[in-house]
Amino acid sequence: MAISRNCESTTRRDCLRLGLGALIGGGLVDALRVRGQAAIPGARPTSCILIWMDGGPSHYETFDPKPNAPAEIRGQFGPIATSVPGIQFAEPMKGLAAIADKLAIVRSIRHDQGNHGAGNHYMMTGAPPRIPVGCGAFVSFHPSMGAVAAHERGAVGGLPAYFSMPSMTRSGGPNFLGAKYAPFVVPDDPNSKSFRVRDVTPPRDVAGPRVDGRRGLRDRLDHFKRFTDKSAGDPALALDEYYDQGYELMSSHQAQRAFDITQEDPRVRDRYGRSSFGQRCLLARRLVEAGVPFVTLNEGGWDHHVSIFDGYEKRMPAFDSSIAALIQDLDQRGLLDSTLVLALGEFGRTPKINKDAGRDHWSNAMSVLVAGCGTPGGQVVGATDVRGYAASERVLSPENLAATVYRKLGIDPGTILYTPSGRPTYLVSDPTPIRELMG
Repeated sequence: MAISRNCESTTRRDCLRLGLGALIGGGLVDALRVRGQAAIPGARPTSCILIWMDGGPSHYETFDPKPNAPAEIRGQFGPIATSVPGIQFAEPMKGLAAIADKLAIVRSIRHDQGNHGAGNHYMMTGAPPRIPVGCGAFVSFHPSMGAVAAHERGAVGGLPAYFSMPSMTRSGGPNFLGAKYAPFVVPDDPNSKSFRVRDVTPPRDVAGPRVDGRRGLRDRLDHFKRFTDKSAGDPALALDEYYDQGYELMSSHQAQRAFDITQEDPRVRDRYGRSSFGQRCLLARRLVEAGVPFVTLNEGGWDHHVSIFDGYEKRMPAFDSSIAALIQDLDQRGLLDSTLVLALGEFGRTPKINKDAGRDHWSNAMSVLVAGCGTPGGQVVGATDVRGYAASERVLSPENLAATVYRKLGIDPGTILYTPSGRPTYLVSDPTPIRELMG
């Protein structure tokens, strides 16, 4: 798996991973011990696939080209027509341009957190950091949208409610909700012929009968004398539920089916692209198909301080094609109406191209792709000024975006959550969703 670095030289592997270890070895049990399933009766069966472009993708080179700006601003890529008359994307976005009628592009979100740590937190949680945060920080002052979805929605069929692939974003955790709402991380590459999700299948050296036998041995040990007062904090009693959940996950036919990507028609896999990202998009579709409310694809490598045009020429065609394939596949399967697809990063990039043919951090303007879950397609929401310096029309905030996501997931963004100490905290300080995206 490729390692993507941002300008502070932090790798994805520096991110906390709550991937689950082998059941018998106790890794899965330890993780399940700090994660439970919450189910809210009557919740809408909607899901979200968040494509997180870590590092900050350029709005100029994606969805907000400025062909009339001076060369040092507009860059090397020209605009291209989309399937919607009057809407143009940047040249690298050919696949998404062809299905622009299914997309809404928000061009007017802005904030004041111009470094990776703070910007990531703000966009991932809808809450600004409480204190100044360094560029390389992995911070959590508020639960992420994925963790809130897990807390409020739960999942079905024994599958966790929140997944992140191939790693957890730096502010993608649950904060005060507790680690049981952290994401199930799938670090393995689904494009590999040896792809195998740990914890969903038994370890290769432990066959099914041995798993059953070890569970039976544990059940027999349970007959030994224990503390009878649960308030005394008997750790064995506390672990019971999580051992059972771990066993159920490994024996769940629904989990097995969701992760068995080899069951897909090879032609479908080809459309997504035989790349790590393309096959993660396909796996994300399979997970929401199985009822998982929130899936994050953490795709780094968008911090283009140097050679931004070369970077986009090499990477964007396949990346753009995979996202387009995901949206089209969801639509063809009747899943787009219940699945929200987002693509964004922590901020946009500077108007002026720097001396290294790159663009630097810029939080005054950014573009966000939104599709599905009742979002009216074929529209652009808001605008930046003629040179792309700042959001200038229909200026929106990360809070507005988070409120929109929660509404589409059937969660009230005005909800008040309580920390373990009893302190009330608004889920979103401004619970106003973006009306143009609500349908």
